[in-house]
Amino acid sequence: MLSSRVRPRATTLLGGAALGVYLLVVAGATAALSDAARACPGWPVCEASLARPAVLVALGHRVTALVVGLAVIGAAVAVLRGDTSRRVRAATGLAAVLFPGQILLGGVVATSGAAPPLPGLHLTLGLAIFGSLVLALAWQLEAETAPRPAADPAPASPSPPPAATDTEDAGAVAAPLSAQPLGVRVRARAFAYFRLMKPRLMWLLSLVAAAAMALAAGPALTLRTILLTLGGGVLAIGASGTFNHVLERDRDKRMQRTADRPVATHEVPVRRATAFGVVLAAASLAVFLQLNALAAGLGLVAILFYSVVYTIILKPNTVQNTVIGGAAGALPALIGWAAVRGDIALPGLALAGVIFVWTPAHFYNLALAYKDDYARGGFPMMPVVRGESTTRKHVLLWLGATLGTAGALLWLTDLGWLSAAATVSLGGVFLWTVVRLHRERTEQAAFRAFHASNAYLGVVLVAAVVDALVV
Repeated sequence: MLSSRVRPRATTLLGGAALGVYLLVVAGATAALSDAARACPGWPVCEASLARPAVLVALGHRVTALVVGLAVIGAAVAVLRGDTSRRVRAATGLAAVLFPGQILLGGVVATSGAAPPLPGLHLTLGLAIFGSLVLALAWQLEAETAPRPAADPAPASPSPPPAATDTEDAGAVAAPLSAQPLGVRVRARAFAYFRLMKPRLMWLLSLVAAAAMALAAGPALTLRTILLTLGGGVLAIGASGTFNHVLERDRDKRMQRTADRPVATHEVPVRRATAFGVVLAAASLAVFLQLNALAAGLGLVAILFYSVVYTIILKPNTVQNTVIGGAAGALPALIGWAAVRGDIALPGLALAGVIFVWTPAHFYNLALAYKDDYARGGFPMMPVVRGESTTRKHVLLWLGATLGTAGALLWLTDLGWLSAAATVSLGGVFLWTVVRLHRERTEQAAFRAFHASNAYLGVVLVAAVVDALVV
């Protein structure tokens, strides 16, 4: 059993060291630091004038590396002296051993003028150190906060819900609106169809597409491309959400958070909802075709993937539904890039990768908060099948993957300091909420981490749009 004195020291130092290494990785991935390395070719100091901003940036990066190195050593000492597992010690020790090599490689990058492929190797080694520290932190938190077996019995697979028909729940239908004034009836029906489109998903997925368009076009991005891409995207999201409401209506009735959905309550009949989804899908493809065939094809794939692959195949049948289903949220990045360029390129794939690995780090928090609800619905979500402790660990691991992929995106593009500052600062907040989630293990902590994940991605995407458009 870990003592209260050792517990916060090891985890706090591991978290601080991981965030410090990530700061170095992100700074090293920006084009500004590459320019600084060429302006300050000496190492560890250079003879260039300190009046030049690029020289100050380079020297500041080296001083920060020294401080972070001391933090890594401090974390390693705390882990070795504490009551920690072998794998925690191994992961932390690997980071401590690799860090001097990273510093030496940084010196080679500086003296060579950042000639390829050295910057790429420097980034890769930095991500390896960061990954080792995240693994150590995840394993340490799991050991510290996992409940005893008596308090947290091994979770069982959820039992499928009993079959239901529309007629069985007919008694739960709300009173008809026929007695209400016409204006009230029209507004109620319109709002019901609006809810079918899952509008809460639209703002974030639209931001993903906007960031992809900005990366692909830069300041040359046209208003026509923006309107057609976002318009087609909103229609595609609406179609996917509508089909999801139709296909999950029986399970929705058994879950508190979804029992009031329009199809589940018969506010919108199944046939009309299905027709509405078909109309939205057709309109979406028509709009995307005004751009190019690839954008339309990807839009169709997005609708089918969410409606069929995720809703019918993945979500009710596998614990990996959230991980694989992340592809649905990643597709708007490819659509946004294709809308501008008419192809799929590495930067667009990298942005899609950020969304893909962010999805489990984001949604597992909601699954923790609604664990019992998902069990009633018969969905094999991670907390239901593998328990809350494992799910919390996976949130942290996928968060580490998200931050690492965002660092790679910075290196592959011309994104600058605004995006770098956003991913480090909001990533730090996200990490803090996830550590608190491990410590508190409450529904409130899960919602806090969920909202932090939304804030992280939203701010990073906005920063990417600004960085790409303001050159």
